[in-house]
Amino acid sequence: MIARAVLALAAGLWLAAAARDGVDGWVAATDLPPLTIVTGAEVVARDGRLLRAWTVADGRWRLATDAGRVDPLFLSMLVAYEDRRFASHPGVDARAMLRALAQAAWHGRVVSGGSTITMQVARLLEDSGTGKLTGKLRQIRVALALEHRLTKGQILDLYLRLAPYGGNLEGLRAASLSWFGREPGRLTPAQAALLVSLPQSPEARRPDRSQQAAAQGRDRVLARALAAGLISAETAATARTEPLPTARRDFPRLAPHLTDRLRLSDPAQPHHATTIDADLQARLEQLAAEAVTRHGDRLQVALVVADHASGEIRASVGSAAYENDARQGFVDMTQALRSPGSTLKPLVYALAFDQGLAHPETLIEDRPLAFGRYQPQNFDRQFRGTVRVREALQLSLNIPVVTLTEAMGPERLMQGLRRAGVQAVLPGGGPPGLAVSLGGLGVSLEHLTGLYAALARGGVARPLSPLPQGGAEGERLVSQVAAWQVGHILAALQPPDGSAPGRIAWKTGTSYGHRDAWAVGWDGRHVAGVWLGRADGTPVPGAFGGDLAAPILFAALARVSPMAAPLPPPPAATLQVDNARLPLPLQRFRPRGAITAPGALPEIAFPPDGAQVALDGAPLLARVRGGTPPFTWLADGHPLDIATPARESHLPLPRSGPLTLSVIDANGQAARVTLTLAP
Repeated sequence: MIARAVLALAAGLWLAAAARDGVDGWVAATDLPPLTIVTGAEVVARDGRLLRAWTVADGRWRLATDAGRVDPLFLSMLVAYEDRRFASHPGVDARAMLRALAQAAWHGRVVSGGSTITMQVARLLEDSGTGKLTGKLRQIRVALALEHRLTKGQILDLYLRLAPYGGNLEGLRAASLSWFGREPGRLTPAQAALLVSLPQSPEARRPDRSQQAAAQGRDRVLARALAAGLISAETAATARTEPLPTARRDFPRLAPHLTDRLRLSDPAQPHHATTIDADLQARLEQLAAEAVTRHGDRLQVALVVADHASGEIRASVGSAAYENDARQGFVDMTQALRSPGSTLKPLVYALAFDQGLAHPETLIEDRPLAFGRYQPQNFDRQFRGTVRVREALQLSLNIPVVTLTEAMGPERLMQGLRRAGVQAVLPGGGPPGLAVSLGGLGVSLEHLTGLYAALARGGVARPLSPLPQGGAEGERLVSQVAAWQVGHILAALQPPDGSAPGRIAWKTGTSYGHRDAWAVGWDGRHVAGVWLGRADGTPVPGAFGGDLAAPILFAALARVSPMAAPLPPPPAATLQVDNARLPLPLQRFRPRGAITAPGALPEIAFPPDGAQVALDGAPLLARVRGGTPPFTWLADGHPLDIATPARESHLPLPRSGPLTLSVIDANGQAARVTLTLAP
């Protein structure tokens, strides 16, 4: 008898093992649908907030998410309501299925479902039906196979991406943004409950169609959460009174021109992280819309704001509105090539300071001059005679800046633009002429703002970028002294709002024919650029940078921060004296050609141009031939030896690296070489 029982038990165990092995083989042989879920491309701000998203190919909103980015209360409610034994079952909850079958048999209808979260994922992956036995069996098989091949966390992530939420909303993140305008990482209990209930009846419970059905579904989830101890009775009662959304919200579309550009630059990249400040971007887009409202239906505006220390763009507004209207708002005017007018003048002066051609207190002539057949005029057609260089820049006089450009050569200005990362385009593609210093070329607002960022950064150029750049060092454009001198001059200009000067260094410009009005400036932390005009390039009668663009520049910087960050103090090497105490060659600028005696031009005999010199702590031996003594030697615009009659000098150079060595003779004639000093 005992032997017979033992044999029966052994046979039963063998049959169970065989059945188990058969089921395992059946599950292992399952062909799973693709598990890679395509999500819409997105661009996010520096804090991770969504700036812009796109639908997937079939027009559905489906965005990348995972359990780590979801409010924990939502996840707890989801498991408590949909699948209490999710953590322990193998994909199918036998107890829940038996309960569902018993209830259906007793009531004659389906009372509760037996599907697990894994079974729902199986159905969503291949859109298998649930009304037929074959569909349910297929879900069971796929669910068991998913549990064999994926972790519980991976299965939950698939659910969070695929669950339907009504209309073309798919996945929790798209639903949370559309119904509540927020990411799913922070949800109220009422919001979490509604989002748990919606996938069961995504169309019937849509709050924009049936507030009653949506409220009933939400409240059932809250009741289950209360019973499970996830929320208190007080929290549940408060959540039931929270208003439901009545309509879907638009998905974010901040910085549309920039986000379009980033997506087109790398279409295969689903996620683009930027340095954009979402709140600042929204404030400046509002400012842009306000700026054009009183100026007809064709005036357009663009703005760029960046952190000039890092080169990271904080806001980029391509137009006042992203629309195909009379303003042609779809055109990104931060990238369009336009004439910069007088906004290149600060670079000309900085280069001239560096080369020993001038100092802010140098006297320069503002009188009628002809350079061959080119006869520049001031904007107001007036001449002011002898002025200080400081005044020439502040008054934006044309003749002095052209005179300086002629002295150093327009190609040097073009080289400076290239070092600053400015892609300047000359009309006709010919060699640069003197008119480039007055805006006779095309640049973009983003590149022009980057040029001013280099001046704000102490003369080091680093291209602006909306993408994280890391710790790029940048390239020396002008010396720290020259950059500070230009900024100090521009900061003394009277702000358009009548406030006290000294907080912001700024410059305006107006292109020929009043086609473009500009204002660019910086404080101790941020740089901003503003362009106004018409996208089609037609003139805007009466448009001046000082009248139109400057107030927007100051308003933009005020929206960055109500208190401007202070500008830096002068570098230690800055020569701050009045004109009478300047070295004689720097007291008055004399144009090239003023000295006609043969052999009068100075030339640096040693060291040669481009030399690499190892000083080992000793002074640099420098020699000059030609020219008229006394001589003044300068390194990056900083005087080293003033009015020396000797043609040979020993110059103390305290730092290593690249520098420009200049010598100026008694007649104001200069020569210069570029050196690299070894440490």
